[in-house]
Amino acid sequence: MERIESRPDELDQRIIAALQVDGRASWRRIAKVLREPERTVARRGARLLSTGSVAVRGFALRGEMVVLRLNCAPSALRVAATTLARRSDTTFTYLMTGAADCAAEISCPSPRLAALVLDELPGTPGLVASSTNPVLRYFRGVHEWQPGLLSADEAADMAEFPPVTTYAPPPDQPRSPEERQLVRLLTEDGRRTNEELAVLTRLSEPTVRRRIDTMRREGRLLVRAVVDPALLGLPVEALLWMKMSPRYIDLVGESLLDSNFVRYAVATAGEYQILVHVAITDTGALHEFITTAPWAEYVDVVETSMIIDAPKRTGVLHPSLRDEQ
Repeated sequence: MERIESRPDELDQRIIAALQVDGRASWRRIAKVLREPERTVARRGARLLSTGSVAVRGFALRGEMVVLRLNCAPSALRVAATTLARRSDTTFTYLMTGAADCAAEISCPSPRLAALVLDELPGTPGLVASSTNPVLRYFRGVHEWQPGLLSADEAADMAEFPPVTTYAPPPDQPRSPEERQLVRLLTEDGRRTNEELAVLTRLSEPTVRRRIDTMRREGRLLVRAVVDPALLGLPVEALLWMKMSPRYIDLVGESLLDSNFVRYAVATAGEYQILVHVAITDTGALHEFITTAPWAEYVDVVETSMIIDAPKRTGVLHPSLRDEQ
């Protein structure tokens, strides 16, 4: 997702981190929390957004999810990954090293699982083999990840609404047609103003504000920045596929949450009991993370796949794929 001519400095990174907490926060509020001049924050924030390096999107937590591991013909790796990334039900799609070529997370209610595995996936161009691993529990979803660039007090001051955690899924409430329209518009651009949304939906501005605030407060709408971790000083990304005794799954999963390097951690059904997405400073730090962390003694096998490309992150296509639409 890298598009800016120079790497972000510390202030740029802290602005991005603030937008990860609340993607709709005003530049004034961000400046106040970061104790920086509002004009400076507004100028830098606008530049980050205009280049496409940072995308602010609204999205709703989905229900049952599955993680796919795919092997593809070498000549069709990008085609297969792009096909998966363009699906509206994928959260992420990564190309990687190791035993599998591609990983993806897809929203798939149990009644639709057979159709996904037997009918849809076999039609993916270049697919040679795949395994489907239903997610049993989220320890950390990508929407919860914070890179540790804000202090605890700063993060709390940025959070206008209670955090939505994967331990407490939002209530399954049907959305009205107006709410569905607002979610769709914010999925396209999470920083659309209430005034813009009012014009597009033909609702009053106070109604728009009230509907959005209600959905966010109830956890039915999330708005946050999506960014390549490399722009935050974490250029090395890996998926860790872990095997362990069932009695250690929750212990390991909860221990992983102590690290800001862990973007995503889930328990899955299948060959691997836990899948972890790590974004970290360098390969030496990755080795140390895998070998010296307190949870390591409870894990029997760690298969490490280095992420080499990310056609889709947190529901957002890579800028190069957005340009093709």
